[in-house]
Formats: sequence, structure tokens, C-alpha cells
Amino acid sequence: MVHISTGDLLRAEVARGSELGAKARKFMDSGRLIPDELITDVVKSTLRSDECKARGWMLDGFPRTAAQAEALAAAGFHADIFLQLQVRDEVLIARVTNRRTDPKTGKTYDLQFNKPPAGEIADRCIQRPDDTEEKVVVRLDAYHEAIDAIQAQYDNIRVEVDGEQKKEAISKQLVAAVEKVQKQKAGKK
Repeated sequence: MVHISTGDLLRAEVARGSELGAKARKFMDSGRLIPDELITDVVKSTLRSDECKARGWMLDGFPRTAAQAEALAAAGFHADIFLQLQVRDEVLIARVTNRRTDPKTGKTYDLQFNKPPAGEIADRCIQRPDDTEEKVVVRLDAYHEAIDAIQAQYDNIRVEVDGEQKKEAISKQLVAAVEKVQKQKAGKK
């Protein structure tokens, strides 16, 4: 599947200096969510790509509002599974504020559990501007306001996973859920 991270898509637009990137940067710098229409257009464009059509897709961080979910459905994009990690706010805040990224490789580290190697790599790692506690809290508030409506859109395909387990256990459960859906789809053909 093609992994589609809305954050990565937006950061790429900002780096390119595109008109969309300039608009998105204002929202990202303040920690606010990108307006529905703007981000939905970017996602729909990506989903129409030949690669997504051939391999399938996995959205990461999208939809974040009921309007986004409705826009996807109206455009003919329907998910097979909705994976939802359950994690307490204080754990999410710690994870995000401890996150550091190597701008050269794109690799992500955690200052508590997966520190960057000392020396050159650690020295160049950065904290993204939207990974401060103040901005994470804004995103969490928006999430809590919207999640019930989003869940309602996907209740029949939603799988919840405890996101506070070890990452190997989380990965195993996520992969098992996706494989189950793939087998069900294959059996219907």
C-alpha cells in the first residue's frame, strides 16, 4: 500500500514553496488544523495517482473531521478498514514533544525510547515546529471535538488497538487486522 501522511504531504508543499505550502504553513506554525477543503483536495489528488490505484492506500492522520470523511466518500474513496490507536493525551504529548527528526535522512527518533546516535546524527536532529506542547494540545483539542463524528462514519470497519503497548505488539495487531480485511476481500472476488 501507499502510505499517505497528510503531514508529510503538507511539509513537502511547504518545502517546495508552493501556494498551497504557503497557505498550509500559516496553520501548521500555529498548530491549527488545515482547513477541510484545502487538505481534502491534496489527499484526493494523491489518491487519484496511478500508484495508489495500483497498490492501494493507507491514510495517516486523515480524515480529521466529519467533513473530510464525507468529502472522501463523495469523491468515491472508501476505506476498507479504519485503524484507531487508543492513547492517553499525556502519553501522546510526551511522545510528540520528545520526537526529533534527522532532516538529512527523514528518520524519526524519540529522546526517551529511541535516541538518535550520538555525534553527527544527534547534532543535526531537530524538533519540528509543530511538535511543541502548545501546538500538540491545540491538535488534541481539535481531535477530541471531531472524533465522535469521524468514528460514526467508519463504525462498521473500525478496529481499535491499544497504542500504549510495545510497538511490536501494536504492529502485530495492526498487520493482523489489515490481513484479515485483505483475506475477506479476496474471498469475495
